[in-house]
Amino acid sequence: MAVAFAVFLLTLLLVVVQPRGLGIGVGALVGAGLALVLGVVRLEDVPVVWGFVWDATFAFVFVILISLVLDEAGFFRWAALHVGRIGGGKGAWLFVLVVLLGATVAAMFANDGAALILTPIVMEMLLALGFTPAASLAFVMATGFIADTASLPFVVSNLVNIVSADYFEISFDAYARTMLPVNVVAVLASLAVLWWFYRNEVPQRYDMGKLPTPVSGIRDPVVFNLGFVVLIVLLAGYFYSGPLGVPVSLVAGAGAVILLGVASLRKLPVGRLLREAPWQVVLFSLGMYLVVYGLRNQGLTAYLAGLLEGWSSGPLEAALGTGILSALMSATMNNMPTVMVVALSVDHASVTGAVREAMIYGNVIGSDLGPKFTPIGSLATLLWLHVLERKGFKVGWGRYFKTGVVLTTPVLLVTLIFLGFWLPHRG
Repeated sequence: MAVAFAVFLLTLLLVVVQPRGLGIGVGALVGAGLALVLGVVRLEDVPVVWGFVWDATFAFVFVILISLVLDEAGFFRWAALHVGRIGGGKGAWLFVLVVLLGATVAAMFANDGAALILTPIVMEMLLALGFTPAASLAFVMATGFIADTASLPFVVSNLVNIVSADYFEISFDAYARTMLPVNVVAVLASLAVLWWFYRNEVPQRYDMGKLPTPVSGIRDPVVFNLGFVVLIVLLAGYFYSGPLGVPVSLVAGAGAVILLGVASLRKLPVGRLLREAPWQVVLFSLGMYLVVYGLRNQGLTAYLAGLLEGWSSGPLEAALGTGILSALMSATMNNMPTVMVVALSVDHASVTGAVREAMIYGNVIGSDLGPKFTPIGSLATLLWLHVLERKGFKVGWGRYFKTGVVLTTPVLLVTLIFLGFWLPHRG
């Protein structure tokens, strides 16, 4: 197992540090190539792993593409300005609405879309309102935090969700029936913790007269209006795709193609949007999961399966044990390899029924929320911190860690405990 673990650590280092501008996908493929050469994985493992990740990867890319097109049309800027108007000049109400907007965007457009697209728009709005740096940082940190903690409700809300749902063959509607209530609890817990932590930084009042009108944020009304139609059709398509055996990526891809086609006719910069899509994630998914599969081949998942079986006395114990394990692993070794390692371990463990479900969904919660403990927990967080630094908000890793631990711990525990109680009583 030592060789497999060394390959994994080298791959993770290449992905996080990205020396000489090496993309995350290329770094992961280098690690996968090394795993093949050293015999950690075999060539016949490649199609097996690709079968695990292809739908998840392309669904994620297409959802981000949809969000990029809508952002270009002014969809999110319009929404943020509406939130500013609805806030009515009250700082506390604005804070709550910004967090809820972030939760909504994360649910529909994935955590990366919420963190990387919405954050600059919120910052632009705060700048227009003349907020102090401390107040602005409170809103910005809240936006980044809720992007992950609210990414539980749908399969498409996080790449982690798609990978786990695909691996265990959970349909979109079955996943949503379980995780929608859990996500409500996660959002409410996040809102409570964020307000407690930042309440002294939020101004009591703000001047609404400084805000542009929401309609001024719309850059292309045709694509903007089409966006509402596409989102409604997409959501319906997601729910019906499972019973029909249609991959989620096909549904998301159809929505992306329609929006891109109309955007092209409207002379929006489709070429740039396609270049900005996270295509490196395709290579990253295949490469990183090949490396993770090597850990499985060398016995790591069998060891973890034994550990998981020690928490099989009931759904609550299973949810807490698996979720905390996944959260700690995500914080230290990134959430993408974590969700697959633990998924393989759950599959290997001798557990059934509600306990097995608690482990499956506990792994998702831990892998979605656990990355907020540290900057390296997810690639989205690293990119988000980079966006902040370019905008003049430098958040050091030490400060991020201290804040992340305080904010994440109660939300993680409350969410896992609710899952443990919810599963046995779910209709």
